[in-house]
Formats: sequence, structure tokens, C-alpha cells
Amino acid sequence: MMSDWGGFGAERGPSEERGQAPWSVWSTAETQTSLTPPPWVSPPAPVPAPTPAPAPASGRRAWRLVLAVALAVVLGAGAGGGVWYVTHGRVNHDREHVAASGTGSSYRTVQDPTGYTLDVPKGWTRTQRQGAKAPVVTYDSPDGTRRLQIFRVSENSPAESLDLAENDPGYGFARQPGYQVIDRATGPSWAELTYRYDDQDKGGRRVIDHRFEAADGSLYAVRSSGPESLDPALVRGPLTAAVDSFCPAGANCR
Repeated sequence: MMSDWGGFGAERGPSEERGQAPWSVWSTAETQTSLTPPPWVSPPAPVPAPTPAPAPASGRRAWRLVLAVALAVVLGAGAGGGVWYVTHGRVNHDREHVAASGTGSSYRTVQDPTGYTLDVPKGWTRTQRQGAKAPVVTYDSPDGTRRLQIFRVSENSPAESLDLAENDPGYGFARQPGYQVIDRATGPSWAELTYRYDDQDKGGRRVIDHRFEAADGSLYAVRSSGPESLDPALVRGPLTAAVDSFCPAGANCR
């Protein structure tokens, strides 16, 4: 029996191809006190206050410049925060995946010859094989314990594709020993299933199968797996990075 998903929805069946900074307001108050002089004391003649000299034109211009720069910095910070929020809300398919992705120096962007660009972990080894109707690209970790797999699917929707991959009587991965669903989730353009099973060579395995509509309207599957004993975030991370960065050739993914 092949490890991970070999033969279950990834090679022998149709699922593979269809497969602000806060603002503070400061105010000041002035208090004044006075004493009433006795009647025999004449109040001193008022001394006219000196007329303040007008501020040099260059000084006024300098203050205006300082205030303008400060305002620009504050407004820029607020706008930047809004862009970050909108962008991360859009690319996560309505789910909070970014925290687990760990993207950055641990990942590299690759332009895969099968026709898309995505981020994959540095140091992972790529292999490719031809499935029944579509290429299957696999990235394996150096120690061989984790795997990332990408392939195109051709069902009518991500949910239909995932259901078929799981439940087909001939090759559905629900038939694997020790199969147990951990989590299910769906959105307008994606479907995801997390499960575990017993591999005869590697023991308990955790798998996340995410199927989604790419920017050009085509459907893809990204699957990530690792030891059941591993921190789930380390299984989630490569999948999140791949899905959030995935862009078919010629598509506008901004």
C-alpha cells in the first residue's frame, strides 16, 4: 500500500484531474486667582503688554511642514492597516490560515512547468508523474515525513470533487485503514477536509485536502500530510502558503 494518498483519489480516480494608531485628544485648562487690594492702596498703573514680534515667515513655513509631515504619517499608517486587513481577508478563502502559514524565509516562489506559480518550502524535493488525465506534482520534505501535492481537478465544484475523492467506492480515501474525519469546512469557492489514517509503513498520518477555484476559474487540489504526532500547524503551513500564493499562468491574481 502506498503511503499517504497513493491510489486514493490522487492517481486512479477522477478526483485527481477534476480532482491606527489610536487618536488621543489633549486639552489644557488655565486657572487664575486674584486678590482684592484694600481700599487705601491704589492699584498700580497697568503696564501695557509688549507686542509680540511676528514670527518670521520661514518659521511659519517650517511649522506648517512639520504638521503636514506628521499628518501624512498618521494617515498613511491608517491606510496601510486597512490594506493589510482587506488583502488578508481576501486571500484566505474566508478562513484564518495566515497565522499558521509561516511564510517568509522558509518558503520560495516557484513557477511550475505544469502551468502555475506558488510558494513551497525551501529544500523540499519536487517530483512529477502523470495521473489518469492530469499531472500530479509532489514536494517532499528532506526527511520524507511531510508531503505537499498539487493537481488539477475537473468536477463541477470543489465540494463535488472532494466528496468524490473521499467516498468513491473504488478509490475513495475513506477506505483507508483507520480513516477518521477531523474537520470539514466549505466556502463559496473552496472545500476542505482534514482527516487521519493508518499508513502501514509510517503509522498514523494527518492529511489536509483543500480544493478550490483558482483565479482563472479552473479547479485545483492541494493536499498536505505529515505524521499524526506532528504539530498540526506544521502540516497546515505548507498548504496555506501554496493556496494563498497560487496563481495560474496568465491569470491576474492581485
